[in-house]
Formats: sequence, C-alpha cells, structure tokens
Amino acid sequence: MEECISVFDMLKIGVGPSSSHTLGPWRAAERFLKELRAQSILDQITKVKVDLYGSLSLTGKGHATDLAVMLGLSGQDPEYIPIENISGIIKTIETKNEIVLGNELTIPFYFLQDIVFNKDFLPFHANGLKFTAYKDDNAEYESTFYSIGGGFVVKEERTNAINKIAIKCAFPFMIDNADDLLKYTIQENKKISEIVYENEKSMRSEEAIHTELMRIWKTMLECMYIGCHSEGILPGGLNVRRRAFDMHQNLIGLSNYNNPQSWLEEIRKTEVKFRQILKWVSCFALAVNEVNASLGRVVTAPTNGSAGVIPAVLMYYLVIENHNASEKEIKQFLMVAGEIGSLFKQGSTISAAMGGCQAEIGVSSSMAAAALCELMGGTPAQVLMAAEIAMEHHLGLTCDPIGGLVQIPCIERNTMGAIKAINAAELALETDSKNAKVPLDKVINTMWETAKDMNSKYKETSEGGLAIAVNMADC
Repeated sequence: MEECISVFDMLKIGVGPSSSHTLGPWRAAERFLKELRAQSILDQITKVKVDLYGSLSLTGKGHATDLAVMLGLSGQDPEYIPIENISGIIKTIETKNEIVLGNELTIPFYFLQDIVFNKDFLPFHANGLKFTAYKDDNAEYESTFYSIGGGFVVKEERTNAINKIAIKCAFPFMIDNADDLLKYTIQENKKISEIVYENEKSMRSEEAIHTELMRIWKTMLECMYIGCHSEGILPGGLNVRRRAFDMHQNLIGLSNYNNPQSWLEEIRKTEVKFRQILKWVSCFALAVNEVNASLGRVVTAPTNGSAGVIPAVLMYYLVIENHNASEKEIKQFLMVAGEIGSLFKQGSTISAAMGGCQAEIGVSSSMAAAALCELMGGTPAQVLMAAEIAMEHHLGLTCDPIGGLVQIPCIERNTMGAIKAINAAELALETDSKNAKVPLDKVINTMWETAKDMNSKYKETSEGGLAIAVNMADC
C-alpha cells in the first residue's frame, strides 16, 4: 500500500535541537492530550507520568526530550510558541512542581520523578515513550508512542495508520519509489516539481501551497539570519562557541542591511571565488544548526539535526547561481526536496536512532542535491541521479553525538552535507543519465540494509564512536 507523504510532512516548522528526540516527543504529548479529551477524562486527571525508552532515554537529556514533553503536556505548539517563552514555562514547572495540563488543568508534576529515563528498548522502535495518566478514582490511562524521525509520531499499529492515510489520500500520482516518479515524469512530460505540485493540489488549494511553502522558506531564511548574527556559547555543557557569527562578519564586511531579505541582496554583491563560496555555504549551514542547538526555531528538513543542509544549498542558488531567482524557484526547490525525502522515508528511514546519521545528513544532502539539479536545468533522470550520488557517499555514516547533544559532530556535518549536495548536482548535470550504474531505489534499499547491520552503538545512543572517544571533560 503506497503512503501519501506531502512536502509539508517532510518540511515541518518546529523547535530544536532534534526532530526525533524533541519535536516527536512534543507532538506525542499533544496527541496524548487529544486522547484524554476524546475520552472525556482530562478534567479528572490528578497525575501524569512519562516513561522514555531506548535512544530517547540514552540521549534524551542532551536532546531536551524532557523539556519537549513538558511543553507538549502544557499545551504549547512547537510551530508557534514564542521561543523566548520556553525557558519561563520550563522554569515555572520546575520551581512550582506543577504543570498546567493542556493549558487547562493544574496538577502536581515533579519532573525529576515523573519523567523516567529507561535504558531498555521497546521492540517496535528505538524511540519509544509511554504516557500514563492517573484519574481521581485511581484508574489509569496509558498510551505509547514512537518517534520515528523527522517529527513523525506513530502508535504501534503503524500499518493500520498507513492504511488509513492511504484511504484518505487522493494523489493523482501514487509514488512508492523513484522508478514510479521517473515513469510519471516521462508519461506526463513534466518535471519532478510539477508532478509533486499536482499531488499537493489534491490536498490543498494553490494559494495554500504557495503560502505554506513561502512560510517554510521565510523560516529558513530567518533562521540563517539569526544564526549569522548571534554569538556566544551554545547551551549544554560542551562549551561550543558559535562560529557562524565570525565567519559571516569576515565574509559580509561593512554591508548595510536591516532584515533577512535585504541581507540576502547584500550577499549577492559579495565576492564569489571558490573559497568564498565554500565559506558562504558552510556559514549558512552552521548558522541554522547553531540556532537548532540553542532550542531555536528551524525547519525539519527532513530532521532537525540535518536542518542546515537544504536552506544552505537553496541560499547558495539564490545568492551565487541565480540572482534573478524568485518565489517560483524557491517553491520548485522545496517541492523536489520534499519528494526525495518522502522516498527515503517510505523505502528506508529518516531516523538516526534507526539508521545512524546517513538517515539524517545523508538524506538531507540527497534532497538538496536533487532540488538544486532541477533548478540548474537537470532532467528528471539527472535529478534522481544527483540524489543517488549524494546518498551513495554518505552510506554508513554513524550517529555518535558527544554528550547526547546535537552539536559535535552534528553542526559541522551539515556543512559537509551541503557541499556534497552541490557537488552531486554538478556531477549529475555533467553525466548522461543513460550511463548511470546505480539507481536511486537501489541506494535507498542499500541504506536500509546498512542501517539494519549497523551496530546500535552508532545509532544516536552516545555509546560509541566520538561520543565515548571524546567526553564532556575533554571539552
């Protein structure tokens, strides 16, 4: 059964530092509140307990999983909550030992006791969490969720959930793999972005598609802008100094601007030698992931840990490759990127807890490479080749964050993914697609097989690799 995944499923606005460990648990808490309301028992709840399992437990502190759960239970929305309000809400919960459940009912909540970190893994997925609500008659209501990457949350009956989605879906072009996508482009004589657009129109109006895509881009641009203009030390204890600020200052010089769009225009006037291009792309990616690491607002693309790759590559196109690019190209880029991400979600995984960092940076690089290739005039076959090249050279990439924080090696890794995406797009553009040896579907399948073979130490548990070679004391 094909799964209909929208661009807006793959590109979601939220709060850092992690889509699977922050945004997912936050959304799970929201869904738990909905269940309590559906059962008409929210006003009867006297206590709530949260159990975190597997990777959510092992790296949950570094990923702010506990904070996300508290914010979700409080009824806050990660897409719209003012970032400056987060610390105050958390501090109130911790000092008063109470939480306003669903922003409606105040109950006792002792975060050190009521959020339990269990190292055991639940069998369904590495990122499991269970909510237990206690009623005033001592009855209990339990619900278990799994954060499967990219902010997606499912119950254990995932197959049934997919079936329900498919039944409601009315995509004119049902796409289960890259081969399906290519066949539709040939059959309809359309670009990949045009096929995606037709699918999106089956779910929402053209005006809504335009508005949401531009809201996503505005969030990306603001995130890069904030990151390039913020200095200091990132939270978490690793004492990681922000680098985008200094790099940006050296690149932009004395340019005059006062908002993200005028900033973009000023960058277009700067020097574009090879070294400067490398620095600009790296600066954009660093900026996003430094914002992400400080619990800022980012676009999950396809995850928070890899949120810097796609905006960095799109910004590269706008400020280096095509100064005349407009909203048309921005929307085109995002639609192609979202579609490639959906292929990986269906055929493999976008969760580092399941597949290591190949599932995050690898997928984001593949998405960006494909999108850039289409904007640069690539055929659909070349676009898919660009996606394949980018992933092929991320296969086996591990996830071993030091201290469980989305900082080392995660922030720098976004710069690598962005540069590889540009390189992959250029290679594809210079290649006759008839000579391609490795189809994208084969790489997606290989990535999944690699993920299954990968030692669990390298799947976002901080139990192997750099996470144990470099400890907090070293930093």
